[in-house]
Amino acid sequence: MKQRLLSEALYQVAALIIAVIVVHAAYVAVIRPNADLIQQQQTVLQETDPNFEPERSIYIILRDFEQETCIILLLWALSMLGMKVQQTLRERALLERTLINISDGMSILPEDARNYARTIQALPEGERQFLLPRALLAGLHRFQSTKNIQDVATTIKVACETEADRMETELTIVRYIAWAIPSIGFLGTVRGIGTALGQAYQAVSGDIVGVTTSLGVAFNSTFVALVVSILLMFVLHQLQLIQDRLVLDCQNYCDEKMLRHLQVPDRDEKMLRHLQAPDRDAK
Repeated sequence: MKQRLLSEALYQVAALIIAVIVVHAAYVAVIRPNADLIQQQQTVLQETDPNFEPERSIYIILRDFEQETCIILLLWALSMLGMKVQQTLRERALLERTLINISDGMSILPEDARNYARTIQALPEGERQFLLPRALLAGLHRFQSTKNIQDVATTIKVACETEADRMETELTIVRYIAWAIPSIGFLGTVRGIGTALGQAYQAVSGDIVGVTTSLGVAFNSTFVALVVSILLMFVLHQLQLIQDRLVLDCQNYCDEKMLRHLQVPDRDEKMLRHLQAPDRDAK
């Protein structure tokens, strides 16, 4: 578990560094130079033609620091969500395998639980940490110790609910990013409006280029932040849907493949086996 947490932490740090480098390089090499060129062309055309209506360019919409920060956070969150999706799909692959080899009509007695548990314990270390093997092992061990089917069902349910809570907790940082992105867009809005108010004296004298540019910063940052937030929340909810289905499918797997085959011998059957044991020993 410690190794898994360390690897996830290193992955998150590396993903953030890569996102910063890639996005900033794109801004320096492509987005800001094109945005400045288009802005200069539009400024010249506005000065020469009062009826000129500038077109909204994607470079101008994305050029400011708030938009750059939002895109960096989006890529960072998507990288973490992609890792969670990959892990969830690997766990779902176990649902297609037969971890407990038992046919219809056969029963699992308390003394047989250890033998069925050995098959699951023989899985590779990485797969044994998945939800399905852990739930099956917990149920078999509980059945062997308590010989109570209701306790087994409760143990499996608790294991699945605990895993669901753990998955929910691991998405905390992604939810924080989803909250921070619109806030960063709002900061860009405040910065743009504040700059526009500081240039109000120019607008009074007839020069409205600075005011319109500052207002463009305000509206563009909000627009990009909202679009990025919508996209991120969609991916986040899709991951949560996959994880919830995994937990439910694992619980159904335990019910179908193990729980319904469990059987506790009644008192008469136990007594008959006890009486037959000396005869088998004599033979």
